[in-house]
Amino acid sequence: MGDSQVVPYSRGQFLQASCRGLGICFVLAVGSACENKAIDTTSIAHNPSPASSRLLRLTPEELSRMQLERSPVAQGEILSHREFPATVQANHNELAEVTALIRGRVVRVYVDVGQDVKKGTLLALLHSVDLGVAEGEYLKSGARLEEAERSHVRATELYENKAVSLAELQRREAAMKAARAEARETRTRLELLGVPREEIDRLDREHTIKADMPLRAPFDGRVITRNITKGEVVETDQKLFTVANLTDVWVIGNVPEKDVRFIRKDQHVNVVLAAYPHALFTGIITYIGDVLDPATRTMSLRVTVSNPDRLLKPEMFAIVSVMSTSSQDALSVPLSAVQDGPTGKMVFVQQEAGEFEARTVKLGNEDGDVVRVLEGVKAGEQVVTKGSFVLKSEIERHKIEPTP
Repeated sequence: MGDSQVVPYSRGQFLQASCRGLGICFVLAVGSACENKAIDTTSIAHNPSPASSRLLRLTPEELSRMQLERSPVAQGEILSHREFPATVQANHNELAEVTALIRGRVVRVYVDVGQDVKKGTLLALLHSVDLGVAEGEYLKSGARLEEAERSHVRATELYENKAVSLAELQRREAAMKAARAEARETRTRLELLGVPREEIDRLDREHTIKADMPLRAPFDGRVITRNITKGEVVETDQKLFTVANLTDVWVIGNVPEKDVRFIRKDQHVNVVLAAYPHALFTGIITYIGDVLDPATRTMSLRVTVSNPDRLLKPEMFAIVSVMSTSSQDALSVPLSAVQDGPTGKMVFVQQEAGEFEARTVKLGNEDGDVVRVLEGVKAGEQVVTKGSFVLKSEIERHKIEPTP
């Protein structure tokens, strides 16, 4: 390029000033009232007008050397991807802690950890002195009730024959009712201690005390913990077995406060486990916490996942992957197009071949390699991606201010 040149111009026209060795041209708006007069380009370069402060023009040689790449401003739904750390837990609606309802000594253990059981399967057998006492009281109350009923029958016959008074008949009737109440009370106590009906019927038939307390599975499932050994004495507050139905499991995650808006109940999500990095499990969000943890500023999230093959095991580490969409008219640009400007974030919008405008933008959420643009650009405009940093350097070198 040659030395700086001055060309005639008229009001409202633009003057192009070329500079040796730079290959960069600035479009200057001239507002002089005089025509066909020489212009001091030095004063223009130092005092750029509003138009010259936002436009940058490159020569073909500069364009070739910079190898700029452009991308249109996209409009439409933006698919947002969020991931949250989580752990696998047993479904608490299908989980039971098996305990003893009475103190006793372990006679035998029938199952081990990892064993599948059916409802009513015998897990262990306890021998309890306290249960023996309760069974004895039940048999005694039954004997007293039988005696009271016979006495009442005899008193009724005697009263009809005028052999006893009405008061005696009423006394024996009251004694019978008290014996019946006592028998009901002792039977109810056995039922509350977990004695099955079959064992109570055996007591009624055989009138012998065994004092054995069976522990049985409450439903179909798998024994996932066992805290009992033969010969030990167990108390009522001990958890002896844990039985869980693992055909469905819970995946409990923690959602940061800034991502709460992406979560909704009944939303379908994906779950990836560290144990199976190449497998993808699907689940449904069945619970969203109502209160954030004040220490971690996270919200609890529960995903129910089908687990027919028992691949998901409690306490496994997992990642909950949530996909969400924005509004249908959302604008977005590649992250590589965004640069830091003097007044905030900015992008370079191509106006014509070799001409670019530095424009300030207001950004929204990022998702992967794209970012939502709230203000500053229109759909279809071409923004510079590769090489935007080089343009920013030229902007800073010549103090060109981006368009607000």
